[in-house]
Amino acid sequence: MKKSILSIIVFVVVLVFSSEANAQKFPGLDKSPMDAASYPSSYRESDKKVKIIYSRPQLKSRSLSKLAPVGKVWRTGANEAAEITFYEDLTFGGKEVKAGTYTFFTIPGEKEWTIILSTAKNVWGSYFYQESEDVVRVTGTVSKSKKNLEAFSIVFDGEDENFNMYLGWGRTIVTIPVKG
Repeated sequence: MKKSILSIIVFVVVLVFSSEANAQKFPGLDKSPMDAASYPSSYRESDKKVKIIYSRPQLKSRSLSKLAPVGKVWRTGANEAAEITFYEDLTFGGKEVKAGTYTFFTIPGEKEWTIILSTAKNVWGSYFYQESEDVVRVTGTVSKSKKNLEAFSIVFDGEDENFNMYLGWGRTIVTIPVKG
């Protein structure tokens, strides 16, 4: 009898410790959380024309030019470079773009930003950017916002086949026209 009770106790102890040893460890929230923007922007709309996945760094008392330097290729967000998917052929910034998934880089400027769609895949940052992988380069116009945006943000807005993509951070807003 003592032996079977001892066996049960050993079994329970092993069970308790083995489940703890195999428990999953989930990380806390990322400092620059991943987000997505799409057009149409309704989450219930399944017939999307475009969707971008990007991370949202915050200014935290730093300047935009320090985080996204003027004249240098930027990953457009934080962590991995942003990825944009066009679900149909579109005119993006005045140039034809075939349906597909592209890495989305930018080169910030004072009055305009260069927007780059690249064939590169699974890219961390813009450290290994290669111009030879560019699919298209377009220009986004810069305007100033009255409101300061602490976290980098991307949104789409428009009607039907004519809409705009907006990149916003600090007081800078970059607009890229898109036509379906």
